[in-house]
Amino acid sequence: MEGEPVNVNEFQELARQALPKMYYDYYSGGAEDQYTLKENVEAFRRITFRPRILVDVSRINFSTTVLGYKISAPIMVAPSAMHKLAHPEGEIATARAAAASNTIMVLSSMSSCSIEEVASSCNAIRFFQLYVYKNRDVAAQLVQRAERNGYKAIVLTVDAPMLGRREADIKNKMIVPPIKNLEGLVSTEVDNDEGSILEGFANGALDTSLCWRDIGWLRSITNLPILIKGVLTREDAIKATEVGVAGIVVSNHGARQLDYTPATITVLEEVVHAVGGKVPVFLDGGVRRGTDVFKALALGAQAVLIGRPVVYGLAAKGEYGVRKVFQMLKDELELTMALSGCPNVKDITRSHVKTEHEKIHSML
Repeated sequence: MEGEPVNVNEFQELARQALPKMYYDYYSGGAEDQYTLKENVEAFRRITFRPRILVDVSRINFSTTVLGYKISAPIMVAPSAMHKLAHPEGEIATARAAAASNTIMVLSSMSSCSIEEVASSCNAIRFFQLYVYKNRDVAAQLVQRAERNGYKAIVLTVDAPMLGRREADIKNKMIVPPIKNLEGLVSTEVDNDEGSILEGFANGALDTSLCWRDIGWLRSITNLPILIKGVLTREDAIKATEVGVAGIVVSNHGARQLDYTPATITVLEEVVHAVGGKVPVFLDGGVRRGTDVFKALALGAQAVLIGRPVVYGLAAKGEYGVRKVFQMLKDELELTMALSGCPNVKDITRSHVKTEHEKIHSML
């Protein structure tokens, strides 16, 4: 690839060149046939625009708020594990890039850098992503550490009672490097000669009994708002509001858990309608362009989270690469808003996009 990348997708190839195969496959891969992995991206391409003309777009403002915190654009850092596999500075570089981009980073509990290291690296609004382990006290300690270190919300991942079958990781015998947050709490030593060591660790450690009533337990041990990440249906969206979550992330775990789940953008509207404005709804999965961000907002998301693009930027060019990824998406979003006749985020409405379902319906 000649010169600097001109879009987020080009960072993926730079990351592939920069990383050992095991690590690149870990970040880029999905579950089983990888149908959902492809579909997360492709589904965005089937949504088209209905732009408005002759609107004053001399000033574009795409800033927004998430749980009351102002961010420069409706694009946040999704939680993803083990950033030191991508770059020696790991989540410290990612956190600094997020702070420089004036957005919120969700730190993974499976991060290479600790809750405390990331908190002290720079001043910014941060959330903490939580897995619940068989030893519930581990989760309680992680939540208390996050709260003590100034994290502003807990993002509970609810779609991983077991790890999805990621066949590239099985072939590569994917390792488990040191997980800073779990040191002294959970052993990452696993005897698994047959395949992914990571899968063996996760399936030995994760609490398969986690259920709806445990949201009450989590609320009882923290004052922080709780978002749940991994909702794909109307039924679960309704239950989530009933148990008192502060927000919902429509997510299929980057297509890394259950293959043949729908692309997140195709079920976003179902979740938004079910919630009925009671709590904000966010989306991750497949966002690669500013046009994708606009489409998600038009279908009811308050903001999107990006995972792989952040890791690819980090692998290719460190902190600068992550900043560049955010700047590219912001620039594309600004252009999309201007060409669609939307000077502000609140001007983006459902009537600005047409989904595949509507196209089929209009032909009947």
